[in-house]
Amino acid sequence: MPQHRQLTVGLIGAGRIGSNHAELLARAVPETLLALVADPVEGAAARLATALGVERAATDLGGVLADPALDAVVITAPARFHAGLVEQAAAAGKAVFCEKPAGMDLEEIERVARAVEEHGTVFRVGFNRRFADGFPQARRAVDEGRLGTPQLLRSTTRDPGLADPAAVAPWTIFRETLIHDFDALNFLNPGARAVEVHAVADALVAPEHKDAGLLDTAVVTVRYDNGAIATAEASFSAAYGYDTRAEVFGSGGMATVGELAASSLRLYGPEGLSADTLRCDTQSMGRAYAAELRSFALAALGRPAGTGPEDPAEAPGVDAAREALRIALACIESCRTGAPVRLPASGAGR
Repeated sequence: MPQHRQLTVGLIGAGRIGSNHAELLARAVPETLLALVADPVEGAAARLATALGVERAATDLGGVLADPALDAVVITAPARFHAGLVEQAAAAGKAVFCEKPAGMDLEEIERVARAVEEHGTVFRVGFNRRFADGFPQARRAVDEGRLGTPQLLRSTTRDPGLADPAAVAPWTIFRETLIHDFDALNFLNPGARAVEVHAVADALVAPEHKDAGLLDTAVVTVRYDNGAIATAEASFSAAYGYDTRAEVFGSGGMATVGELAASSLRLYGPEGLSADTLRCDTQSMGRAYAAELRSFALAALGRPAGTGPEDPAEAPGVDAAREALRIALACIESCRTGAPVRLPASGAGR
């Protein structure tokens, strides 16, 4: 494609995260032209398109995927539709950015992998922490040997609340929440693969929904084939804001990343010390969302990736999707059996 050309994008899924990504594509990523918004729910795409000044809206997803005017699609539909949409988009010759997870099980991930390989598709999955402030720099410190050999790792996701517990599908805490942490741990422990997973989870936020399959609190231990031991934890009820942090401890030092405060302002008064905190993912990960979409656009346009401090050592594709999901699925098995789950150390790498 010519160097000056924008990537013409169609977005599929006009919900909360789709609306966020649509605004970024339309207003914050200069390499993209958001030409179409699609959603099967009547009126959803039209409302979002109108708000952003996007010319076209559609409810027919098949028509969108076959549209020759589109270079790429950004998939922000519900997770259960991701794999099928990726397959269709790849077959139609589109570059594809897909929100996590890329599939609900490993069979779906392999279908995605085959489609991407067969059609030579540029594919990225939305693991935004690789682009979040501090995370690429921490990975660079690991790559440069500044922390020595990774020994202990930790990643945390604490969401600010459950608006509707009944709407949360079983195992969401692993497949759609902690999957970010599993990718972050993999990213910060490069070249290693998870070999054992032990998960403990419960419904502590909304216990009345436990019988329906809701788990809202979890702690996971992951052992890697390089000897490193990692922990990941999640809660759907952080009263103080949106909290995502990570830590790498190695034989030569330690790196911590993740910021909860909304600014450097600290207020000192009779009640003590206080600070404003970030309240949602679109606040704390706003720049990361824009950066991952820009990285995808540059790859689809065949342009060199960025070299700034926010650029990750490796952009997340099929292998990253597979590796994070295999940990998430092992967590589900571990919860069902109450025992650690062994995973093969050999196989596809990241």
